[in-house]
Amino acid sequence: MKLEDLKKIREKTEKDMRLRAANARLKVVVGMGTSGIAAGARETLKAFLDEIEKRSLSDVLVSQAGERGLSSHEPIVTVVEEGKPSVVYGNVTTELARKIVAEHLVNGSPVSAAIIEVKE
Repeated sequence: MKLEDLKKIREKTEKDMRLRAANARLKVVVGMGTSGIAAGARETLKAFLDEIEKRSLSDVLVSQAGERGLSSHEPIVTVVEEGKPSVVYGNVTTELARKIVAEHLVNGSPVSAAIIEVKE
């Protein structure tokens, strides 16, 4: 593969990401700091990505963040929806990640038992 080919792939990917971010109805932010990773945040992130892809949710953007200072609740996931309070979930396992996708992202009903904070 030539350098030109790699540049074209990179430009297309960046364009696709900008378009996807502009069309995002929801944003899922997974805490990927040291304590989050130690608590299983990589698996949680993968579960979100897999479930979102499986359900073909093209209006959901998944990103990563650093430490939040709540290491006893890691992995931490924040769901941001424009015009609504952000919902912060704690101790998000792969099973809970799939439940959050099904109930919160698809049906609009936050999983209240796992919420540790709601931010206006």
